[in-house]
Amino acid sequence: MRLHASAVAVAGKGVLILGASGTGKSALALQLMAYGAQLVSDDQTVIRDVDGWPVACSPDEIRGAIEARGIGLLAAEALPSARIALAVDMDKTESERLPPERSFALPGRPVVLLHKLESPYFAAAILQYIKAGKARL
Repeated sequence: MRLHASAVAVAGKGVLILGASGTGKSALALQLMAYGAQLVSDDQTVIRDVDGWPVACSPDEIRGAIEARGIGLLAAEALPSARIALAVDMDKTESERLPPERSFALPGRPVVLLHKLESPYFAAAILQYIKAGKARL
């Protein structure tokens, strides 16, 4: 399955960033990379089922490049693949303070889905989510 999406990995867990052109997929990937995430793929991502898990990789022709709108294509060391643990839909903006649990169907199994958050701490919150999950109070 090939998706219009970017993907990065944080602590060995993949974040799939979905959305139409111009919605901020690459920008969010760059923010996550600034916090230590590693690029898997930008703009086009291939998803395969590997042992019951969705795994992302980059098409060969774009591996190791990420677009910075207004600057151009930047080189980045890219991981060959990452198991997807979280998806972010940049086409939909979150309006709920405490949103319901959502999922996104991928080959292998569904993953948790977040909607875009118009906040300067969105990338940091994604990192914390990947590291520790949601609090269960």
